[in-house]
Amino acid sequence: MRVRPPASARVTMCAALMALAAGALTVPRETLLAQPPQAVPPQPPPPAAATPPQQPVPPAAQTGAPFDPAKVPPGLPAPKMWTAAEDHQNMMDQLGIKALRPGPSGNEQAPNHANYDEATANPYPNLPDVLTLKNGRKVTSPAMWNQRRPEILEDFDREVLGRVPKEVPQVTWTVANSIDAKVGDHPVIGKLLVGHVENSAFPAIDVDIQMQLVLPADVKGPVPVMMMFGGRGLPGLAPPPPARPGGPGAAAAALGRGGPPAGFAPPAASDPPATEQLIAAGWGYASINPGSIQADNGAGMTRGVIGLVNKGQPRKPDDWGSLRAWAWGASRGLDYLETDKMVDAKKVGIEGVSRYGKAALVTMAYDTRFAVVLVGSSGEGGAKLHRRNWGEAVENLTGRGEYHWMAGNFLKYGTAESTFGSKNAGDIPVDAHQLIALCAPRLTFISYGVPEKGDAKWLDHQGSFMAAIAAQPVFRLLGAKDLGRSDDYKTEKMPDVNVSLLDGQLAWRQHDGGHTDGPNWKYFIPWADRFLKHTPPERNGAGK
Repeated sequence: MRVRPPASARVTMCAALMALAAGALTVPRETLLAQPPQAVPPQPPPPAAATPPQQPVPPAAQTGAPFDPAKVPPGLPAPKMWTAAEDHQNMMDQLGIKALRPGPSGNEQAPNHANYDEATANPYPNLPDVLTLKNGRKVTSPAMWNQRRPEILEDFDREVLGRVPKEVPQVTWTVANSIDAKVGDHPVIGKLLVGHVENSAFPAIDVDIQMQLVLPADVKGPVPVMMMFGGRGLPGLAPPPPARPGGPGAAAAALGRGGPPAGFAPPAASDPPATEQLIAAGWGYASINPGSIQADNGAGMTRGVIGLVNKGQPRKPDDWGSLRAWAWGASRGLDYLETDKMVDAKKVGIEGVSRYGKAALVTMAYDTRFAVVLVGSSGEGGAKLHRRNWGEAVENLTGRGEYHWMAGNFLKYGTAESTFGSKNAGDIPVDAHQLIALCAPRLTFISYGVPEKGDAKWLDHQGSFMAAIAAQPVFRLLGAKDLGRSDDYKTEKMPDVNVSLLDGQLAWRQHDGGHTDGPNWKYFIPWADRFLKHTPPERNGAGK
């Protein structure tokens, strides 16, 4: 990882780039899809074709990041400009899959509605043992965990999340802009950062990771930092995205830009934004744009960092998906933070909500440099057990709308008919409890809201609690404290809403709000401070 000093030409380019794409930095996580999809009639596969038709470069909103056809190296084909349906079908063909089972619907009146009956929620009740080696030996010491951890990672790499290529291009970070501003009552220093992924091997695809870093200016010494997927940006660093007047999330979007729209007043009892709470507590924060790393759609699989490494061609079955790519991008962001003397790089956390909650958990599991994670309302593909038959299912992740998050091999577990027969969630060699266990003994906070406020049943809160319970033995093995419950994930039930389990490095809290982790920040920050031994520092005098 290289850091280049600002240069006027580079700054101009970066500012233009950010003006085009900064919206993803400031879109509040609350506006992400919080409700399950409605019933959709099964769609036939696209017509078979030896080579999907090449099309002119379409808008990025339709197919992910564009590419420059003039920069395709001689002798190499141009990137495939497939639709998600075509890319999905290509992966099915590679795997020999003839038909996938449709995922359940979020419409409880639909014939294929999701299950919400606890009596039928556990068709595969026995989870893979997190502390048993492949050879059958029990893991009884931290030294033996060093043998078990790579086994679990290999299963996730091959079957679930995909492999990061051995040779991924280097990232060069540039400080494109910096400003002095205020967050709440405290002065801050904000930096606009662009991480350019080296692309000399395939210059037709540009990947520029977008990140903002905001640090308190009235604090002496390095500070801990929370990196947030899709988090709120700092006004003045990048143009805010347009909000549809009166549209869903418009008020929240305005709040994310630093001020409410005219006529809007937040509820009297609402908490300050997470960014204000962090700065007030002597933390900094970084907002990283996942879409600048890899598109959140199947049509973008041949662009972004995945497409760059594959030179614009389709993935192989064990190649990385978007979740793993987003996590890789966060790690590159941490590379930069390790060079900033104002950051305590040993106390950097990662956070996200919904699909970005999944990404935050994946980031923490793979990169042991991250000290703490706040996993917000992550559901299937995150903290929820794949083996649970409740709400969103494996078959939703293997469908056209979400398959790009995962490795291509994951499609096997939604298979109805194929050259290898049929597979289901019970055949997956790993599950969410092992993803959580990979975070041990570091600080891991699982957060949810309540269905009544919009954190849908679809997410399976109980299934996520079961996964946390099943991860407890690893936390204890490595000297950390767990949730304080038994290890019987089959019988343990979630605590009541607003009852905190925050006595250990593994933590759980279900707040009484919606599809957000907002109400839990006031509990998360003191919890993290306690275990990280971070004392809110004395201020220099300004901003008190």
